Amino acid sequence: MQAMQRRAFLAAGSAALFTATAQSAWAAFPDKPIKLIVPWAAGGSTDAIARAMAQRMSQTIGSSVIVDNRPGAAGQIGTDAAAKAVPDGYTLAIVELPHAIAPAVTTRLPYDLLRDFTPVTMIGTSPLVFFAGMNDDSRDFKTFIRTAAARPMPPPIAHSGAGTVSHLAAELLASRTKIKFNMVPYRGSAPALTDVAAGTVAGHFATLASGSSLLGANRIRPLLVTSAQRVNIPGLKDVPGLAESGLKGLEIDQWWAMVAPATTPLEVIERLRREAIAALDHPSVKERMAVLGVQLKGSTTGELRAFMRAEAERWQKVAHNIGLQPQ
Repeated sequence: MQAMQRRAFLAAGSAALFTATAQSAWAAFPDKPIKLIVPWAAGGSTDAIARAMAQRMSQTIGSSVIVDNRPGAAGQIGTDAAAKAVPDGYTLAIVELPHAIAPAVTTRLPYDLLRDFTPVTMIGTSPLVFFAGMNDDSRDFKTFIRTAAARPMPPPIAHSGAGTVSHLAAELLASRTKIKFNMVPYRGSAPALTDVAAGTVAGHFATLASGSSLLGANRIRPLLVTSAQRVNIPGLKDVPGLAESGLKGLEIDQWWAMVAPATTPLEVIERLRREAIAALDHPSVKERMAVLGVQLKGSTTGELRAFMRAEAERWQKVAHNIGLQPQ
């Protein structure tokens, strides 16, 4: 009995020592710069969101948060680098809607969004906007659809590449309106919207951030937002939502979230989550996000994990329903 009590005492002492040591290490976090990986090139909306977050978190977390752009392979290079980073809290990444779509349209991904990452927090969402040119046929969405249906040849709709959210949104629009569109691939929303403004293509789904400069120059017109109702976002308040356009059920939100490599200590995750939530609540970040058309939505780790799983399942079904084959 005494031997058993002695072993139990020693085991309890070892556990307490391990816990104290771990807590001491976590208490020192962070003691070096934190890297925030953006799997896209600098200058886009995701990069702008990451930089707003990093700048504010650097002022409060006790160490620098440095944005690390790792573009290439439709986001796979940077995302894979984040997934394989040491899970110590010093590497974070921004993931978004395309990451949930990718498993449905890509045969071999080097990472698994749900398995290889620990969620930190949701950052925010933004509905897609259907932009068209400034001609009379695009005065409003119903006029656009009526004109498109009457054309003898399928009107061209731009998208950012096979399997992208703009492609799936266009396919869903064609399915719901029973209009055959000519889907024209581009290398991103910037060149696609430039051709929308020039009248080369009829329209394109993109975020407000992507279309803001051409919209501000009065060269493109927002006809539809992919939320059920109108949104209280500057520049979009007068744009109809899906319900009044007869397309309820086509809701698509671009979203952005912060994640860390799987098995990052939960105490570190929670510290990062608190800092990120505090950053989202700061006036400078709110102002920058408003300009980008992002509606801020922090979350718990569990809420974000459930959301990402639901998004992955949803886009698997969408890709299957429209007959999109993984490549």
